[in-house]
Amino acid sequence: MSPRPGSEPVAVIGGGLAGISAAVALTEAGHRVTLYEARPRLGGAACSFQRDGLTVDNGQHVFLRCCTAYRGLLDRIGGTALVDLQSRFDVRVLSAAGRSGRLRRAALPGPLHFVPALAGYRLLGPGDRVRALRGSIALSRLDPADPVLDQVTFGSWLAAHGQRAPARQALWDLLAVAALNTGVEEAALGPAVKVFKTALLGRPDAADLGIPLVPLGELHDTAARAAIVRRGGDVRVGAKVSAIEPGPAVVVDGARIRASAVIVATRHEQAAKLVPLDAAPGRDTWTALDASPIINVHAVYDRPVMPAPFVAVTDSPVQWVFDKTRVAGLRRGQYLAVSVSVADTWIDRPTADLREVFVPALRSVLPAARRARLTDFFVTRERRATFRQAPGSGALRPRSTTHWPGLYLAGAWTDTGWPDTMEGAVRSGLHAAGLVRRHLRRQETTP
Repeated sequence: MSPRPGSEPVAVIGGGLAGISAAVALTEAGHRVTLYEARPRLGGAACSFQRDGLTVDNGQHVFLRCCTAYRGLLDRIGGTALVDLQSRFDVRVLSAAGRSGRLRRAALPGPLHFVPALAGYRLLGPGDRVRALRGSIALSRLDPADPVLDQVTFGSWLAAHGQRAPARQALWDLLAVAALNTGVEEAALGPAVKVFKTALLGRPDAADLGIPLVPLGELHDTAARAAIVRRGGDVRVGAKVSAIEPGPAVVVDGARIRASAVIVATRHEQAAKLVPLDAAPGRDTWTALDASPIINVHAVYDRPVMPAPFVAVTDSPVQWVFDKTRVAGLRRGQYLAVSVSVADTWIDRPTADLREVFVPALRSVLPAARRARLTDFFVTRERRATFRQAPGSGALRPRSTTHWPGLYLAGAWTDTGWPDTMEGAVRSGLHAAGLVRRHLRRQETTP
């Protein structure tokens, strides 16, 4: 559909997944859009860069089959064939003590599909498996939208429902940390319920894992940018928006540019600085959304050391390990990326210190690594990867609307009903785009 003539473009500030999804949806509906991104590429934290001949993802990002908004975005930008989605949820779990377990859903209707997986999960004793099943049933009865759950920690709820330390470490924490970037002892119960109820206790195929087959930059930068431009949109990278003014208008690199509407799709700290106070009197509360870091440890070996495409690890500094050899373009050996959420302990540690910790930790869970030579080791860090989804954080998340007509918010930190994930970011962008469309329709019908 060709853009509608005679109107100022919609200004989308921020080229992460929220901004990308808003821009794609608006251009798809025939609206003129200009997407501004201060960095030299789109994708936000889900991006790629070049290093010594390899294409490196800043961090490993996965999605689930239940992430319908993100999967819809992939379809819109032509990226569906560039990801691999499991036909059945299946995760191998290793422990530093040399034990292993497997979580694989059965071909049963939900929520019965995970009963065999829990019943046969060898990293838990028989008693803890039974208690985990009971805890799952109790969790399925909770409503993640209940504001009371925003005031309670997931850890305290697990303790009250008989979940002992082994189950919390080898099951609940294993999954919650990856999904929430917050440990169970600190995570609010509401977002934890959303994750487990939606992904594991609902539709039987909801938790099937999806992993990109190409660098994230090919999806969230190259393909997304092409999709926006193909539909008549404009993408400006290296363009810093410093202010939003009535009209509305945006100030970009010192120049005032009028817009028919504005979507602020930046991180919450940046949004609090950009959005005028009279447009969002509560903007200062956004900064109370604390941040939680993630690091990715990248280890390149001279030979294959892990046969699986990915594994989860418990009782170790290592959490999830992904084989990035083919995606990165490595021709010999194997390239592993270790994703470490809730990385407060590691975020400021020098790379040399991290090497002393993570190389032996990898050897302890991957015996073949003991016989391999490490040819490269480096670390990528996202200090403010997500907001910290602790008790009280839900009440701080704003709606997409502001007091200014035509000015809207997007981002996984807004009140999406989802945790701070790629899915939440895309949903926020789609919602903001819908609000813009309604706003512009009202303008068209106003005399």
